[in-house]
Amino acid sequence: MFKINNSDFVTSAVKKDQYPTTGLSEIAFVGRSNVGKSSIINALTNRRKLAKVSQTPGKTRLINFFIINNDEFYLVDLPGYGYAKVSKSEKASWGNTIETYLSGRNELKRVVLLVDSRHKPTADDIQMHEWIKFYGYDEVIIATKSDKLSNNELRKSEKLIRDTLKLTKEEKLYFFSSVNKKGKDELVDSLFSPLLNNE
Repeated sequence: MFKINNSDFVTSAVKKDQYPTTGLSEIAFVGRSNVGKSSIINALTNRRKLAKVSQTPGKTRLINFFIINNDEFYLVDLPGYGYAKVSKSEKASWGNTIETYLSGRNELKRVVLLVDSRHKPTADDIQMHEWIKFYGYDEVIIATKSDKLSNNELRKSEKLIRDTLKLTKEEKLYFFSSVNKKGKDELVDSLFSPLLNNE
């Protein structure tokens, strides 16, 4: 079973010429501003402050690269999208930052799309899902904050997310809580071990 033993921040980037050039595989995490992206990255890597958890949604405007297990692969934290209290031009620039990264990044092997398990996926979530498919990347969807839902609500949430994003039975959807970290080891293994096997 794959384990994350250590993880470190490497660089922040906006443009392609700022991305790492080591050729290592990358797995990117993307989601709405308040979906809990920093919390899940910290939970999966066992680092409380690897990704900065902001009290202000929409704060992450850069692409952050973290190296996993010294030199195995990069975990990439993309800017959060869909925060209402920013200007249209700012939203557009974040969109450009994300799309620039997604278009033709050979090192990118998988994109993890985070959605909030308590709500129906938004129009932005649907657009991001379609972008990932358009660029042909392997996608895994994780519904966050699952500790807030009962078992019955979880079943309803899974149906709603699958229907809204038009997922097939084969497409992967996991539920995870950064609070109770239930199923964390299995999630880490299923997310990251395929990257190492593909190299």
